[in-house]
Amino acid sequence: MLALADRSADWVDQALRDLEQAEQSMQADRHEWACFAAHQAVEKALKGLNLALGQQAWGHTLTRLWAVLPQQDWQPAPPEGLEDRLRLLDGFYIPTRYPDSYPEGTPGEHFGRLQSEQALLHARAIT
Repeated sequence: MLALADRSADWVDQALRDLEQAEQSMQADRHEWACFAAHQAVEKALKGLNLALGQQAWGHTLTRLWAVLPQQDWQPAPPEGLEDRLRLLDGFYIPTRYPDSYPEGTPGEHFGRLQSEQALLHARAIT
């Protein structure tokens, strides 16, 4: 079996850029993109963590990317309410981008400052 190249730092660097994009999108009133970018920041951070621990993880579900991590004695401890934070962010993966996630209207009409503030709050705590 081939060993994985440790590209974990690249994933974390991109996660931080995605977090910056989420903040910029919120400031530009593109709240659907702020929420999606916050999700992406955490997804990439978790994929980087998986790589740093010697395994590659696939998919986009944050709760799963956390669950498949090898058991660790985390120091420092994960943020309080981590799994609930991940669930909240998972809810932003599809409906922030696809109009058919709603009976009518665009994602831009269904996401506002409250959602992007929450997405950024949780993504910052995790990333």
